[in-house]
Amino acid sequence: MSFLYEQVAAKALYAMDPETAHQVGLRGMGLVGAIPPLRWCLERGLTPKGGKPIEAFGLKFPNHIGLAAGFDKDGLGWRGAAALGFGHVEVGTVTQHAQAGNERPRVFRYPALKAVVNAYGFPNAGSAALRERLLRQPGRGQRVHPLGINIGKSKVTPLEEAQGDYLHSFKLLAPLADYLVVNISSPNTPGLRALQDRAPLVSLLSALARENRSTPGGPVPLLLKVAPDLNPHQLEDIVSVVGEVGFAGIIATNTTITRPPGTEECSTKGGLSGAPLLERSLQVVRFLTKTSQGRIPVIGCGGITCAADAGRFMDEGACLVQVYSGLVFRGPELAREISAGLAWRQRNWV
Repeated sequence: MSFLYEQVAAKALYAMDPETAHQVGLRGMGLVGAIPPLRWCLERGLTPKGGKPIEAFGLKFPNHIGLAAGFDKDGLGWRGAAALGFGHVEVGTVTQHAQAGNERPRVFRYPALKAVVNAYGFPNAGSAALRERLLRQPGRGQRVHPLGINIGKSKVTPLEEAQGDYLHSFKLLAPLADYLVVNISSPNTPGLRALQDRAPLVSLLSALARENRSTPGGPVPLLLKVAPDLNPHQLEDIVSVVGEVGFAGIIATNTTITRPPGTEECSTKGGLSGAPLLERSLQVVRFLTKTSQGRIPVIGCGGITCAADAGRFMDEGACLVQVYSGLVFRGPELAREISAGLAWRQRNWV
């Protein structure tokens, strides 16, 4: 199927505007998720056999591979994504206020590099709309595949009021999430990355951790998603703050504003993801796991296009991995391929 996708389906999708192609894929996932017999057939065909469940953050995951936030911002297709073999799915980024995002065009593909540049700016229908959609679907504790919800700051909200913006979305969505991610690392919302500095970070994460203690149904694991462009001092602060406030883990990394050697053609404004991000994301995961001495679980994300890439994250200490851009270039069998490869590593650890 991968060959068929790359030789036929991918060419058809590449003929479309990248954002249109994304919406076609998302609608396909939504259709799969909405039709139980179709969902069951795909699960039978694409769920890898032989792997052992993984425990992290107090949750049980059927395999190591997840779909990263960004693909399904409004929770339209997450059940279909789970049927493709993903062991967990993260929806969002969602914000307090519905917003259209940045002007189009805002997504650019570079197939020869297996790279994507996006300048979306968190387009989404808002946290209240996502809550209403999730209330009609299997809830927390009823899902085989954990559902993560990724929250960010609304563009219209001043940076000094960001805490209230995050708390609004948190209160609505935490009771419905298996885990919740705080996104302060997108390069496409002006000023957002300033929240990664120690003082505003302590204030924001402490407020969310306090609110989490009164979440209906009990607290949920809280994770922080960080940028790949932080320096060692900033990463040390991240580890210190996450441990200090009691967050459950870190997702490393988001997209990069840099252009690694060989990506000069990716000159459009926005965050770069895909294969060129791999080495930097691995460096960040390595630094975080060593600095925390393995005490803070890390989900590796960035540049994964095959099982070997995912295995490198596991070698650096990641407990789980996530993909997004790799799905664009490799197609619907990617999750099964990666999961099967990592399951083999579990049985024959090298």
